[in-house]
This record gives sequence, structure tokens and C-alpha cells, in this order.
Amino acid sequence: MDKVWRERLLTGQWFSHLPSSFQDSLLAAARERRLSAGQRLFQRGDAPCGLYAVLDGAVRIGAVSEQGKEALLSLVEAPHWFGEICLFDSQPRTHDAYAVGPCTLLNIPQATLLKMLDEQPVYWRHLALLMSHKLRLTFINLEQLSLLPAPARLAHRLLMIAEGYGELDPPRRVLQLPQEQLASMLSLSRQTTNQILKELQGQGIIGLSYGEIEILDAVRLRALATL
Repeated sequence: MDKVWRERLLTGQWFSHLPSSFQDSLLAAARERRLSAGQRLFQRGDAPCGLYAVLDGAVRIGAVSEQGKEALLSLVEAPHWFGEICLFDSQPRTHDAYAVGPCTLLNIPQATLLKMLDEQPVYWRHLALLMSHKLRLTFINLEQLSLLPAPARLAHRLLMIAEGYGELDPPRRVLQLPQEQLASMLSLSRQTTNQILKELQGQGIIGLSYGEIEILDAVRLRALATL
């Protein structure tokens, strides 16, 4: 099983660039966890439970207001790692995490990982790089929310998802992404999101089918994202 996990995780940029000794330590400490569709992994305010990697399926990261309105921040797919913030401050979880469909994860428990880092403090730098990459993306998204028109924001987010938020090279062409979830991530209405997608489809930039978006012309989509 360790070999299967390693092969899957090595398709991601972060894990593939770790020292082999750190890779080995993470896999030795990891345990597999399976979630059914809609099952909660953790919610805002929960105690830290360690670091996770997605092996199969997807996890939605977000929050729900007291009025029941959901803010969807991202869909975390294989081979993405998440949950590292609590390692640095030991504070409660900042957001909710739910399986979108059947999902297989790896979990390195908090206490185990902290013990590993105490023994090898140099590994902290690699976790800091994981967190700083996500912080950089957050700043970019906040800037776009304020400055870019909706079509450019949508185009940029599609490219980011295709690239696994920097984890996948080459990027995927087909995204398992319902329009409602894309609209929530962009703080756009379902109607506005559908209109933009239909226009992109009409231009031959993307293809649409139920629950899927296929990127047909990444060059033109990238040009739109920089407007």
C-alpha cells in the first residue's frame, strides 16, 4: 500500500520535491481514511487532527454562516495536502471540510507529526512552503475579487483548478466541477456563472456537460484571465 500511496502523491509538486527521508517518514506515519459522500472530516472549531492528503475523490473546504449561507473556498483533490495551519499554532480548525463524493485520504496525526518535527526541525521549512503557497494564492484571489471583472475571475479560477492550485503538471483538461460550486467559490450568482460559461462554450474555449467543464483552449482562457 505504501508504494501505491507514494506513486499517487509523487504526481503532486509539494510531495515530489520533499527530501526522500521526509517522504518516507510521512508515509510511515500515515493511515488511510475513507469518507462517504457528504461525510464531515472536521468542522470549524474542532481540535487539530493532523495533516491530510487526498488520494482519491475531493474535499470541499468552506464555512457556513449562522443564516445558513455557505462560503466555498476550494475543492481539494488528489494529490493535494491540507490541514497544515494548525501545526503552526495548535489552534482549532479554521473551516469545515466535507467529502464531495466517496473520498480516500491519508492522515498523519498531529502528535505524530509534531514529534517528527521535533526530531527533524529542518522539515518545518517544507511545511512552511506548503502554507505560504496557499497564502500567496489567497492574496491573488482577494486582489482579483476587488479588481477583475467576473469573466476574468472565472477564467483564472478554472485554470487554477486545472493545475490543482499549483500541484499538477501537466494540468487536467476535464474538471469535475458543478456550476453551483464554481459560483460559490467566486461569490457570483448561479445565473451569472452559467451565462459566462455559456459564452465561453460558444467561443469554443470550454465544453460543458453535466457536472463537468472541459478546457478546450487553455491559451485563450489564460488570455481572458489576464484582462
